[in-house]
Order: sequence, then C-alpha cells, then structure tokens
Amino acid sequence: MKSSVSSSKSERRKQGKALREKCPRTAQAEWKPRSKSQDIIKLLEESDADRIAGLVPVKYQRMSVSPFTFFRGTAIIQARDLANARVSGITVQACGDCHLANFGGFASPERVLVFDINDFDETFPGPWEWDVKRLGASLILAARDRSFSKTIADQAVRAAAASYREHMAEFAEMKVLDTWYAQVSVDAIKEYFRKDQDISARLSKKVKQAHKQTSEAVIPKLTAVVNGLRKIKDNPPVIYHIHEFTRDFEKQRVKFTEEYKQSLQPDRRHLYERYHYQDSAIKVVGVGSVGTRCYLSLLLADDDDPLFLQVKEARRSVLESPRGKSRYAHQGLRVVEGQRVMQAASDIFLGWARTHKHDYYLRQFRDMKVSAEVETFRPATLVGYASLCGWTLARAHAKAGDAAMIAGYLGSSDQFDDALAQYSEAYADQAEQDFETFQAAIRSGRLSTEPAKDAGLEFLL
Repeated sequence: MKSSVSSSKSERRKQGKALREKCPRTAQAEWKPRSKSQDIIKLLEESDADRIAGLVPVKYQRMSVSPFTFFRGTAIIQARDLANARVSGITVQACGDCHLANFGGFASPERVLVFDINDFDETFPGPWEWDVKRLGASLILAARDRSFSKTIADQAVRAAAASYREHMAEFAEMKVLDTWYAQVSVDAIKEYFRKDQDISARLSKKVKQAHKQTSEAVIPKLTAVVNGLRKIKDNPPVIYHIHEFTRDFEKQRVKFTEEYKQSLQPDRRHLYERYHYQDSAIKVVGVGSVGTRCYLSLLLADDDDPLFLQVKEARRSVLESPRGKSRYAHQGLRVVEGQRVMQAASDIFLGWARTHKHDYYLRQFRDMKVSAEVETFRPATLVGYASLCGWTLARAHAKAGDAAMIAGYLGSSDQFDDALAQYSEAYADQAEQDFETFQAAIRSGRLSTEPAKDAGLEFLL
C-alpha cells in the first residue's frame, strides 16, 4: 500500500499533466506580433518616470548598444506581453527578469562559491513560464549579438528547456528538505561539464577571480585615506559623492541604519554591530537599474577589516499589475523575501529599510561575485551555459513552487522544448523591432541619451 505522501506526489504530477487540457504544451509557442498602435516608448517613459531624471539618459545610452542590451533594460515590455499569454496555471516565486546575464557566481554563507540567479529586483509570484520564456528570448538575442548561426541559437534555447524539464523531474522526486538545501555548486558544475574543456577553463578562471572579489580585496581600489579617515574614492560618473546634502543625509542615515538592523536576524544584527559606518557614495549600476537610487556604503570593524554594502532602491515589480495599491507594503521586503525563497543560499547581510520617500534593500557588495562574459562566448559555450541556466532556474522554481506539478505538465518528451524554441525566436524578432522603435525615438529627440550634469542632486535618500 502506497503511503499518503507518495500518493500525494503522484497526484500532483497527474494534476500537472491534466493542465495540458487547458493549456497544451504546444500553446507555449504562441506569440502574436504586437499591434503597432501600442506605444512601447510611452510604456518606457511611464516606467522611468520616478527614476532619477538626469540618469535616465544614461540608461537609454547603455540600452542603445544592441537589441540584447535593449532587452536587458526593458523587462517591463515583456512582462506586459506575458500578462496576456496562456499559462498552465502553476504559480511560483518568479525572478521577473530572468535573462541569461542575471545568473552568476557568489559566495554562500559557508564561503563556498555557488551559481544562482543574482538579480531579484522584479521578483514576484507568477507563472513559471514567464521566467523560462524571458530566458529563452534572451538566449536568441545573445546568439544574434555574437553573430552565431540560427542553429546555435535554437540549440541554446532547447538546451535550456531540456535542462529545466529534466532537472525539474529530478527535483520532483526529491524530499522537500533536499530540494530546499540543493545548490548548484562549482564542484557540481565541474562534474556536469567535465568533458567541455572551454567551459571548464572558464570556470577555473572565474573561481580564481571570485576570491579577489571581496571587501578586503577591493578596499585599496575603492577607497583612500582622506584627513585620517578612509573614504570611498570618487570615480564619476560611476561612483561619486554629493557633498551639498551631507547634514540631511546623515540625519536620514541614522534612522535608516536602525531600520535595516531590525530587518536582520538577531545573530547577524550582532555581527553587523561590530562594524562602524565610514562613508557612502552614489554607485550607478547595471543596465535596467540605471536611474534607480543606488549607494555604496563603507563600514569598518578595524582599519584593515572592511564591509561594503550595496544599498539599492526597490520599486514596484514589473510583474505586478500597474493598477491599484501594491500587494507589498514594502518593496525592499518583497525583494528580500523573493530572493531568500528562490536562492539556494542568500547573503547574510541581506535586509531592507525605508526612508520617507523610497524603499531599499541591502546586501554585500562584490562578495565573491562573478558573472559570465557573454561577449566572449563561443557557440558551444552559449549552449552549455544555457543548460546551466535551465538547471539553476529549475532548482529555484522547485524550491519556491510545486516541482511535481510542473514536472507533470512538462512530461518527458521534448514537446515543451519545441514550443519554447518557437516562442523565443518569435519574441526575439519582436524585441529587435522594438529596438528599432527605440532607436527612432532617440533620433527624433523624444528620448535623450545625454545625461544631465546635476543628475546626482536628485539622488538623496
């Protein structure tokens, strides 16, 4: 006689399979080109309305490099498109901006290098398909950006889909705690790609690089002693101070710090209190994050014992309906909760706080963080990396959702792989058309790529 637990898992697989009646796997291929009457530039303008106005042109400048960089900076466009797509009905904690450049390596609390999703600005409960489709489209655009063949682009998407499907089936059979503790470690990746010399060599290089990406290692590069005090070096337009608002900033900082401390677990709060605040500066980051309020803070436990924290504004997720009051009273808390649920291991200093105007989340800066250099990928590297991303996303969704139901829906055939490949190519075509519209808006003067000289004055907490 089967136990109720085993029966329950089996039943959930059946329930997932039954969902194909409502949404066949072949329906996942659907993408109908958007009506030309829909103004994506207006959507971008509305999305960027509450960003730092003087820095929005910097964002547009970075997005204008290629369709791939444009795609990375426009999560809101695909989110609005996916909101109308057919889905199986299985909800997970979604990343929300799951393109291939938002995966990477970083240190676990045990100081082990792990590979995982590393950007959760848009995390929100949603259909698992949304993350998979954004990853698929990004792989096609990355392949085109590297001038790879259509065959390689197709292989990359299929590798991600197959890896997601096969690993999801494995997670569906695991015990709940085993899934919760599962990590994509460096050792596991080495074993997975043991026959691929190029990926193995790149991995070894990244492991060495990761150990140089720590607070202690970067302090000589990022700071200098000024009048006997260690300060963050100005490196405009990427890092700079606003001296005009020092008093107001200091007043807000004390309240902000106390709220952040209360968001930490008691043992980690005790650890944080070992450090003393030294300095903060504006730190412009990423592509999609440009124009949001981001800071770099330096704390010291001793002269040679630093801690760098990144303070990053948390805005309403692009996956949430733009109408009405947000489901989350604090957007920083939304990011932190989503990250903790999806990641195998999260930063011990991950926390949140609010000022009178904005929500933020905090985490360590460059804690053994490394990213894939997509611009140097060979064709086979992209396909292998796509497989790794599919595996990692399956682990995140299995931890945050019902692996058995998703595995039941996906099945063991490559039918979903075929559908994702079709969707991804069609949506990449749409993204390229949107990029042309974006470039035309720049040429016409509707959008500017010239940053304002006083952009930083709006940056105050």
